Amino acid sequence: MKYLIGIDIGTSATKTVLFDERCRVTASAVQEYPLYQPHNGWAEQDPEDWYRAVVSTLKAVVEKSNVNSSDIVGIGLSGQMHGLVMLDENNDVIRPSIIWCDQRTEKECGEITKLVGAERLMEITANPALTGFTASKILWVRNNEPENYGRCRHILLPKDYIRYRLTGEYATDVSDASGMQLLDVPNRCWSKEVLEKLGIDISYLGKVYESQEITGYISKEISELTGLSEGTAVVAGAGDNAAAAIGTGIVKDGRAFTTIGTSGVVYAHTSKLSVDKKGRVHTFCCAVPGCWHIMGVTQAAGLSLKWFKDNFCRDYIEKAEKLGCDVYDIINEDIENTPVGSNRLIYLPYLMGERTPHLDANCRGVFFGLSAIHTKADLLRAIMEGVSFSLTDCKDILTEMGADIKEMMACGGGGTSPVWRRILADMYDCRVKTITSKEGPALGVAILAGVGTGVFESVEAACDSFIHEKDISVPNKENHIKYNEIHKLYKELYTSLKDDYKALSRLEL
Repeated sequence: MKYLIGIDIGTSATKTVLFDERCRVTASAVQEYPLYQPHNGWAEQDPEDWYRAVVSTLKAVVEKSNVNSSDIVGIGLSGQMHGLVMLDENNDVIRPSIIWCDQRTEKECGEITKLVGAERLMEITANPALTGFTASKILWVRNNEPENYGRCRHILLPKDYIRYRLTGEYATDVSDASGMQLLDVPNRCWSKEVLEKLGIDISYLGKVYESQEITGYISKEISELTGLSEGTAVVAGAGDNAAAAIGTGIVKDGRAFTTIGTSGVVYAHTSKLSVDKKGRVHTFCCAVPGCWHIMGVTQAAGLSLKWFKDNFCRDYIEKAEKLGCDVYDIINEDIENTPVGSNRLIYLPYLMGERTPHLDANCRGVFFGLSAIHTKADLLRAIMEGVSFSLTDCKDILTEMGADIKEMMACGGGGTSPVWRRILADMYDCRVKTITSKEGPALGVAILAGVGTGVFESVEAACDSFIHEKDISVPNKENHIKYNEIHKLYKELYTSLKDDYKALSRLEL
């Protein structure tokens, strides 16, 4: 029996899973780490936290499984996208990583648009300049921390920093590189034109691979730390959403998924390049060779619920501890009795600005309609509904672009909630499904590792064989009509508040 490992370097934790050659979980381990917000709208992490978590979880799955390490033939890497990791000439991390949800780079986005040209930028990178993308982060460091920028010799994404630590290789894959705003997305290679116009040295960037290609092998040092065999293959892997697509079987036209993790994504596979000229959704290379995906992003999806839980749900947390269950099970149970529309309470999920459809770094979260009648359960359901309205905005744009979405897969932590899946089904007016595996990105990159090492014939063949549907939520027509009316008001609220968000950002307090 051959085995494969998928490592998912997320925003809140790293999860490492060992699968057998039929994609069954043999062992798994998770390790969390902090996120730092030194200023409003900033978000950073320490790359060494990711590395320690990867080493710890790799060692744990090898020890738990009792599998002969020589039978583990390949490793795939998935990770949070867009984060900037800068290394000096000694390969030491220069500063904390500025991660995907950081919103400090609005000025640099304007600089990028001016230097490259708005239309030309869309033609090459398939996306407008965005605060979340890596290129604007690079320019921010150059503009604000010139000493740090002067020391820089290597620029890596989060999962690719882990690749370097595991193998000594500087490399990335086409899906993750698509989110840097430095890749020629139609041609799946670095854009010399963009790099020259932005003044970024191409030698700082790693080699670009297709997602299933082998990029390097486990070093002797890592072998000794983890128990893996020296020389175990590490494939290119994928950004978290492209990896989740593989892990949920979204590898053919007409298929789509919604993931509710820290951020939220609506993702559709396409074999033909499709770009939204208004820049409301992203077009990236996907992890299937020669194909792309279009996706809309809600910045604070599961983050909205976690923020409220951590700050205002001590009673739920204590109850869950007493019962020995997950606190989100208690939340779901309470929300079950709350009506559609949360008793006329609407939540705008802009805790970290927004990407789809507004591209607004200044907008912030709002509870609209709050009154003395509302309970904690109302607020919690309003959060789920507000995030779902934002995800519906994403789906509507993908449909406008020609994506024929008749049913939707749900994944991520939020996708495990039956309540949240029903809300999505009612808003989308289509069936929302889950699959038997809950491993998402980790399974996706393990499949890529299997293709790269010859265990599987192709990505599509592996998905057809080993990914199976499970729960199905069917839309309620009456609820869909109600949500349509609320959604109209939800969209009007952003328009009404847009200028006020700008004024709020300019306040000097």
